[in-house]
Amino acid sequence: MFKHIVRIADTDLDGNRNVVHALTAIPGIGIRMARSIVNLTGIDAKKRLGYLADEEIEKLRSIIEEKIEELPAWMLNRRFDPVTGQNLHLLSKDVQFAKMLDIERMIKIKCYRGVRHAKGKKVRGQRTRSTGRKGRTVGVIRKKT
Repeated sequence: MFKHIVRIADTDLDGNRNVVHALTAIPGIGIRMARSIVNLTGIDAKKRLGYLADEEIEKLRSIIEEKIEELPAWMLNRRFDPVTGQNLHLLSKDVQFAKMLDIERMIKIKCYRGVRHAKGKKVRGQRTRSTGRKGRTVGVIRKKT
């Protein structure tokens, strides 16, 4: 039976897309991670997500929510977490929450990146002379002829 929406890891996935591309809608899972998850489960990658049986969806859900950290450390999106020191893979809201906490920590310790974040400037070394300006534009007064 076809399911239009499949819920995995607190995310609604489109049942019309193939399994690999549907999994990339989960924040924290890119195309490479999605392919490795599908290879672990043994599901056909080109099959539409909505046509999977309940057992196959449960298999995907268990790997994504419980066993994803058993993958090689270089595939995980949070290696050597500053707080716990573990290799983690964050999904859905945890990705945005961890990013926010990292920025707050940098601002608190007043490192260079934290100071740039606090001032609202560019952080990654881009030039700021002409681009990245915020606020109202100042008009130019034309010379009377």
